[in-house]
Order: sequence, then structure tokens, then C-alpha cells
Amino acid sequence: MVRVKRGNIARKRRQKILNLAKGFRGSHSTLFRTANQQVMKGLRYAYIGRKEKKRQFRQLWISRINAAASSHNMKYNVFINRLKKANINLNRKILSQLALFDPIIFSQIIKELSQ
Repeated sequence: MVRVKRGNIARKRRQKILNLAKGFRGSHSTLFRTANQQVMKGLRYAYIGRKEKKRQFRQLWISRINAAASSHNMKYNVFINRLKKANINLNRKILSQLALFDPIIFSQIIKELSQ
């Protein structure tokens, strides 16, 4: 039977993992076995982090809108409810940017909802 040498293929596979592990501390970036474990863990955290980022941004937008609405003596949930009833279709990201960068427009929206 012919001997099969997998040197190139195995080296490429290991090198791919070690390249992903660059910047890790200690043997986590040099030894294949520990680097492989850390890369898999890191990729798992990255996947979870992409989902958490969306939650955190929505939370930030809501707290900004709440702060801006409460400065006009209106609660957040009342504000959102009146927006929906008035058929004003602005998402929370845009509303928070209006509250932060253009408070005059935001106060006009609140006045429109108060009528």
C-alpha cells in the first residue's frame, strides 16, 4: 500500500487556526490544540455578541427617547402609543437621533402628539 503524506494539508489546516488565534496571550496563540479551543470559544462569543449588540442598541435608543420624552412631561410608553395612534412611523433609532441631535424637531413631534 502506498504511503499517504498529509503534511501540506494538515499544516494548512493548523495554520488557518493559528492565524485566527493571533493576538491571543501565551500559548493560546502558539500551540495548536489550545489555540483551536480558544478560537472555537472566541467564534462562539462573537456569534453571541452580534445578537447582543442589537439588544444593547435598542436599549440605548429607548433610554434616550425616554429621557427626551420625560423632559417634556411624557412617559416613554405613552409617547410610543401616541406615535402609533397618530400613524407616525419613525423607528426608535431615528427617534433617539432626533432627541439627541435635533431636540427642536423632537419637541415639535411631542407637541403634535399632545393635541
